[in-house]
Amino acid sequence: MSAHKIIFDEPDRGTAHALAAALQDLFDPGPSALTLFEHQASATEPHIWRIEAYYDEMPDAAALTATLRDILGVTIPEAQVASVPALNWVALSQAALPPVVAGRFTIHGSHDTARVPRGPFSILIDAGEAFGTAHHATTYGCLLAIDKLTRSGRFENVLDLGCGSGVLAIAIARTNPQARIIATDLDEQSVKVAAENMQLNGVGHRITALCANGLDAAELRRASPFDLIIANILAGPLVELSGAVSRALAAGGVLLLSGLLTHQAPAVIAAYGAKGLSLASHARINGWSTLVLQKR
Repeated sequence: MSAHKIIFDEPDRGTAHALAAALQDLFDPGPSALTLFEHQASATEPHIWRIEAYYDEMPDAAALTATLRDILGVTIPEAQVASVPALNWVALSQAALPPVVAGRFTIHGSHDTARVPRGPFSILIDAGEAFGTAHHATTYGCLLAIDKLTRSGRFENVLDLGCGSGVLAIAIARTNPQARIIATDLDEQSVKVAAENMQLNGVGHRITALCANGLDAAELRRASPFDLIIANILAGPLVELSGAVSRALAAGGVLLLSGLLTHQAPAVIAAYGAKGLSLASHARINGWSTLVLQKR
């Protein structure tokens, strides 16, 4: 059986990084592996950035390109397609991912366990079927924000909405041992992966992982209001959920948002501003935004 490869050649570095991140993290199913590197076809050709995404089953390249253009809001080249010999692309992809240091946290795969110092802020997350390895700018930005927020304050009641791999809930558990934490995702497989990651990192008994769409679950209604809500999802759902999220946040509570491109941030800020939240900080990393807001 052969794998399939989709190739994008993009001249702009920032667009290439945003395109690669969107391919890796915003599609289901995503690629089994993805590479991004600087490429020059010949001595007379300009340097470009090449993204190669590998799939077990070939996606519709034209539809994928059109969706990426809508998500990124920029013009990108048409995808090229190719067949390649079958290999264990997941294993190769995991082995190629180095540890990520975000503030106090070091996020690493099992292949790097022997090389990473052990400690309360070392978090094991293997690349797999749920979003969140910290290599993406949105997860990285959230970890930096959590590091800063938990240095200056403590949280007792926390919701990680759209938890993916569970890495952000694990980070909260490591920095706030007394906190009650609920981590939700609308994808059942992500919830299963998150629960496994929480057990692997020794905090499974302190986090409730459950499948929920938005804030409709009875468990969330009983647990609210939260003094910290984290939502690393997309801009559209963030705006749609602004009323429900704001109601679930305690007065004076903190809201950490990501998963949005920088040009989408004003609309998200405005939606939550209309619900009584003020912007405390806005971090921009590789074209993606991480917002910290506080309920007045």
